[in-house]
Amino acid sequence: MTVNKSERLRRNKEFEVAQNRLRASQIETMIAEFDRICINLGHQIEAEEARARISDPAHFAYPTYAKAARERRAKLQLSADALKIELDRLRLQANEASNRQFAA
Repeated sequence: MTVNKSERLRRNKEFEVAQNRLRASQIETMIAEFDRICINLGHQIEAEEARARISDPAHFAYPTYAKAARERRAKLQLSADALKIELDRLRLQANEASNRQFAA
């Protein structure tokens, strides 16, 4: 009976580790996508500023599109930073789980 219970616990841990790896992979993909979008928004902001010949966001005639793109880029960067923290947490959990697995 204890073999069954220990086997069940082992399988649960393996499942948890696999789920964390999948989640980590998804987060890495999201971070890469957010970084790509931020770069694209940066190019769009530069183009809009060049078109309007105004690069100071505090200027009264600063393009509305450039201002909105700046805000969106800032929010995406915050989201990417939060995902990087989550990814670090998942990697730390995975390392701890593998250390426990080898110790057992």
